[in-house]
Amino acid sequence: MIFLNYQHLRYFQVVAQEGSIARASEKLNLGPPAISIQIKQLEDQLGHALFERRNRGLVLTQAGQVTLEYANQIFSLGDELKEVLQAGSFARKVHLQLGVLDSIPKTVIRYLTDSARAWGPCTVTVLEGTGDFLYRELLSHRIDLVVADYQPDVGDMRRFVIRSLGRHPLSVFGTRKFKGLAKNFPESLQGQPFLLPTLHSKRRHDLDHFFQINQLNVEVVMETQDTSVQKLMATRGLGLVSIPDFAGQALVQEKKLLKLGTLEGVFEEIFLVSSPRTIANPVSDFLIKEFDLGILDENTNKTSRKASPTESHW
Repeated sequence: MIFLNYQHLRYFQVVAQEGSIARASEKLNLGPPAISIQIKQLEDQLGHALFERRNRGLVLTQAGQVTLEYANQIFSLGDELKEVLQAGSFARKVHLQLGVLDSIPKTVIRYLTDSARAWGPCTVTVLEGTGDFLYRELLSHRIDLVVADYQPDVGDMRRFVIRSLGRHPLSVFGTRKFKGLAKNFPESLQGQPFLLPTLHSKRRHDLDHFFQINQLNVEVVMETQDTSVQKLMATRGLGLVSIPDFAGQALVQEKKLLKLGTLEGVFEEIFLVSSPRTIANPVSDFLIKEFDLGILDENTNKTSRKASPTESHW
């Protein structure tokens, strides 16, 4: 019978995350020889080599990859146990770690969080970052779900569970001073100031393609991947913003922005992505199976039907 030394397992986890014993030594405040000895003892206990040396660095073996997945889950549960006991509730409160591209409208995050809390008592942590970073964190089981506008292209696709939350048309919004652009749309966009996503994003690629095929030259006054910043600057009249209808709904209702028109053939598809675990996160499983973004479009359509043409355009 194998009696697992969890201290050795912890050292292994840090070395795997840092990519070298030297960097792990700095993080653990422990000498490299001591770490090397304890990693060797863990390998002897498990009966498998966990690392192989490659280009002066350490790379996980197949056994090491499996061990890291279990180590991440074991120590995540340990942290959760400490939280529960410190809180004194003695009732397990599920922790959902959500990775989100900063290009995703915050309305989506709000509805995801509402759905998670509707499932039952839980804590939600939101981590923003690039797609490659978030998908790597997902495969390492340091986060439970990723919300993105494109599917993963890193790692073995069989290690992902991918669900589309629908394709949502993009519309152009602006303040009252741009009201006249609603006529002769989209030709009226010629030469107008725009707040656009950065060049590496899918939405920017789709918008640039639309402008090109419609022979539109627009003035780029600001580039930012954060949809919230785009909307904030749009409400100040700096320029126009192109976002899904549901993302602009609240600002239209508050009469801070108005919808000028919808870009024909331009959509944003949103994906919810998880990676199977030996110990499943019940909230993550619930969301990947049940969460529906259709309610956002339904609410937007209901609002549009209630408003008269005069009200919707001030």
